[in-house]
Amino acid sequence: MAASSRRSVSGKIWFLAALIVLVIGVYTGGWFYAASLLKERTFTLLGSQEKAGVIAECTDAEYRGYPFRIGLFCSKVSVDDRNNGVSAAFGSLRSAAQVYAPQHVVWELDGPSEIRTSHGLSISSEWESMVSSLTAKGRGVERSSTVISALQSAIVSSATGQTFNFAAGETEMHLRQNGADLDAAMTVTNASLTGGNLPQGLPALTTSADVTLTGKAGLIDGSDRNVSLYGAEGEIRNLSADLGEGRLISLSGPFSFTADGRLNGKMKLRVEKLEAWKQSLETIIPGIGPMLNNATNMLSALGGGDRASIDFTIKNGKVLVGGFIAIGEIPPI
Repeated sequence: MAASSRRSVSGKIWFLAALIVLVIGVYTGGWFYAASLLKERTFTLLGSQEKAGVIAECTDAEYRGYPFRIGLFCSKVSVDDRNNGVSAAFGSLRSAAQVYAPQHVVWELDGPSEIRTSHGLSISSEWESMVSSLTAKGRGVERSSTVISALQSAIVSSATGQTFNFAAGETEMHLRQNGADLDAAMTVTNASLTGGNLPQGLPALTTSADVTLTGKAGLIDGSDRNVSLYGAEGEIRNLSADLGEGRLISLSGPFSFTADGRLNGKMKLRVEKLEAWKQSLETIIPGIGPMLNNATNMLSALGGGDRASIDFTIKNGKVLVGGFIAIGEIPPI
């Protein structure tokens, strides 16, 4: 190969190498600039919440993940909502989003946590892991999913002096904007609640809920700050409790709350394994046998056999069967 040809090839290699170094340098500078800009915007966003009575703090905030990810890391997270009288403190936060898909964020939050309300309620929690992902849309959140493993909580009410302990093997929560509405689904497996005046020996159960709140899509992206159920309406697609071995109870139907917190709705109640439910409750709550016999006989007559399906109406908290037979009353929230 002629000397001129070798010099030409060598020049191209050096040009390519310089171009690669330049691209890496520009990308690196752009990443760190974006990280500093995001950090500045994070503090601006947290500071802007003070006007709404919310003080949020991300201790030792910094962005990491170079070169292909970018995420916010905090050694401690705390929130103080003065308007609603709620304060919360958590452990460290780790988040990450791919540079090429910044709208999809995955984050982890460590315990322990402490939540307090102005009504004297205190909730202390620990967990093995809490992992969540969210998809952003514009300036808000379009959907999110959270999974909590081995959750243990101690609930204390200074107003009543009662203490409860809650534990769950796994808790899974999903939120999604559905037009103007908010879809919410939750499943809690191997859950148990003890303490207070609760009966002893309550078995662990699996509960699930699938609910739509009408006109509440803004709750997930922060544009709707009214978290109260007063005046809210929606539909329960499924609300169930499963004790295993076929012992299942479920509820579904549309509902609404009045401005003073009274419930209205048209519900369908389904119960599987009536006799098994009766036997389980008899062992937990002594002396309830006669009442359970009456209830089981009535439900069996309505559904037939060992299962029951009953439609009922709730009018301003009063539970009516057949449209006019009152069987109980639900207090306002």
